[in-house]
Amino acid sequence: MDRTSASPQRLNASQRSAHIREVVLAKGVELRKRYPILNHQDALGAGILAFALAAMIGSAVLYINGYMAWWVCLLLNAFFASLTHELEHDLIHSMYFRKKRVPHNLMMGLVWLARPSTINPWIRRHLHLNHHKVSGTESDMEERAITNGEPWGFARLLMVGDNVMSAFIRMLRAKTWAHKFSIIKRTLKVYAPLALVHWGAWYVFLGFHAANGIAYLLNAPIEWSATTLAVMQVIDIAVVVIIGPNVLRTFCLHFISSNMHYYGDLEPGNVIQQTQVLNPWWLWPLQAFCFNFGSSHGIHHFVVKEPFYIRQMTVPVAHKVMREMGVRFNDFGTFGRANRFVREEQAIGARTRTAQV
Repeated sequence: MDRTSASPQRLNASQRSAHIREVVLAKGVELRKRYPILNHQDALGAGILAFALAAMIGSAVLYINGYMAWWVCLLLNAFFASLTHELEHDLIHSMYFRKKRVPHNLMMGLVWLARPSTINPWIRRHLHLNHHKVSGTESDMEERAITNGEPWGFARLLMVGDNVMSAFIRMLRAKTWAHKFSIIKRTLKVYAPLALVHWGAWYVFLGFHAANGIAYLLNAPIEWSATTLAVMQVIDIAVVVIIGPNVLRTFCLHFISSNMHYYGDLEPGNVIQQTQVLNPWWLWPLQAFCFNFGSSHGIHHFVVKEPFYIRQMTVPVAHKVMREMGVRFNDFGTFGRANRFVREEQAIGARTRTAQV
């Protein structure tokens, strides 16, 4: 397809999507020819996982033995855990050990252990593949669960970084008891057992230290039992090495993902409208803990089967062709219109004009 025929004015949305896919796939082929190691996809996936897990354990050991500050350990492990999220996403699309179920499922289990704040990855597979089929619609349960389409306010701020709080608020909003019990049942099913332990320990940590803080201000210290103090010592360590990093990582990922995906007024199957590229400089502190998700994830909607590290390598070429074909970049208006592709009043105006014609 030459440059003239690839002009967005000459192409419909499906043709523009196909052109983006063609250009990005060609870049992936070129990269694999230039760097033959990229052809060893299974080994690279397993190697990245081994590195991330070893780094997380190493940071934890250094912190526990007094050789690393708590905040350094927390930030490092949030970054390393973000690698395991990318691996889980690739595994969901069967990019590693596709025909070898034992190592494939072993990797799935290990990335879940590194991120105990998340839902069962085998369940998430169904939600995520459905996300690609119905992205931006009411049936897109994965994006709705992380607040895509919610108006911004205090409730969304609570929900975006806390999976269980998100489910709790949705349960409170449900209008019937049957719906409330359905949300509770589904939440227990998808988050058992790791996420329930993770978020339970996080709430205990917050409650314990909040109580101590209030008691200190009132000059009335609480006399905790030795058992309570011993348990809290374990929880405090866990918060630094695994719980806190995943709370931070979850907030960063969900904030970026829920705002780079559009919701509610998309043309069915129009991939151009499903995502934007969200990569301003001031979002880099969040991008650092979700592995540049806002910049690179939109590429995945066009080219589903490329692993995350190749997707990162294709960013310059992909962004150029995506911009040419009409994909939005840094549409900050999405924050004010609850992630709708266009403002509701514009959509109403368009429908009115259509009706008048």
